[in-house]
Amino acid sequence: MFIDEAKIFVKGGDGGNGCVSFLREKYRPKGGPDGGDGGSGGNIILEVDEGLRTLIEFSFKRHFKAKKGEHGKGSNRHGANGDELVLRVPPGTIVKSVEGEVMFDLTEKGQKEVIARGGMGGRGNVCFATSARRAPGFAEKGEKGEEKWIILELKLLADVGLIGYPNVGKSTLISRISAAKPKIANYPFTTKVPNLGVAYLENHKSFVAADIPGLIEGAHKGAGLGHAFLRHISRTAILVHVIDLAQIEGRDFKEDFEKVNKELSFYDSKLLERPQIVVGNKIDIEQGRDNLKRAEKFFGKTGYSFYPISAVTGEGVDKLIWAVQKTLEEFEPIVKTGKKEIHRIYSYEKERLEEGFTVLKENDIFVVKGKRVERIVEMTDLDNEEAVIRLQNKFKTMGVEERLMEAGAKDGDVVKIGPITFDFHPLES
Repeated sequence: MFIDEAKIFVKGGDGGNGCVSFLREKYRPKGGPDGGDGGSGGNIILEVDEGLRTLIEFSFKRHFKAKKGEHGKGSNRHGANGDELVLRVPPGTIVKSVEGEVMFDLTEKGQKEVIARGGMGGRGNVCFATSARRAPGFAEKGEKGEEKWIILELKLLADVGLIGYPNVGKSTLISRISAAKPKIANYPFTTKVPNLGVAYLENHKSFVAADIPGLIEGAHKGAGLGHAFLRHISRTAILVHVIDLAQIEGRDFKEDFEKVNKELSFYDSKLLERPQIVVGNKIDIEQGRDNLKRAEKFFGKTGYSFYPISAVTGEGVDKLIWAVQKTLEEFEPIVKTGKKEIHRIYSYEKERLEEGFTVLKENDIFVVKGKRVERIVEMTDLDNEEAVIRLQNKFKTMGVEERLMEAGAKDGDVVKIGPITFDFHPLES
């Protein structure tokens, strides 16, 4: 089964809580705090695996969670970090948010990207000891791991994309030049998934070809199967356009050629700038032989390289694959390798370290929004009076209290930060 799109839920592991503990040893009556830090939660990582060709694994399981960090312990023992969870994807996988924003473009062998970061571990009470506060009775809670729904979209990586109307012989050709064994039959849309094959030439040369199914007029709007597989063409370095010289289906090969190219331009006009080789198939059939001169004359005027072949008998195929190899060597496959593209479009670090915050009034509630502010609240044990006092002092230092009062907040008003709602009691009052 070929799956080229999947929607999955990912959640980094939660950080472990810091520990509240005090040293208790004979002859050391003032041993002080010794609560260890919690471990960080595990990240979820996407890694490119060249052995994969489909996203089928994500059709069976859609929820993925990394391990949590362990809680801190007494005697300054820190909790262990949660294990990372590595999800392997085929080369050519694009990662998008549910809103459609491209987050990562995974094209290179071994490429790794963190898609959901684990939460930081909370600090133990030993971290909050000062000359004025020698026995802190609180610790930080672990930070929650990042969670989100993402969309994985596969665009096959291939050197050569075989395009053309159904039943022109693309599947037969790919089976002729490689060890691929696609389903071949004489009815429309026999090929319902892209087939990949590796063509081996002399001197250890080779190229990967992909049979792109279902391109007909209106494919970019959803006609046929082309709307589902047009995305794969954008990854190929060159195009091999197969036409049926015998016109067995009753269509004119010139019209087929023009219609398919028009669909490519409707989908992405830059595809027509890509090198394109035209293959006139089925010259083993009498009608195909009869149309050969007309095809050579027509394509001679268009400027496209034209190669007549019979995918069934193999006639002309060797000449074709060497022409394909030569074209590949002359053309730098930027589209395929993606070396000039920006792979890491999304920056979690920048978002995570964002210092700013905003104060808004929604109905009768004052809402404070900001990554750092929200994280501090999340990691504070609000059931611990000492921890709450520290939080108030932190807000005063950061300017949150001042900004709330500037926005009109008074003693007793309701303030919301993240999922937490509480009454506002400024220290100044």
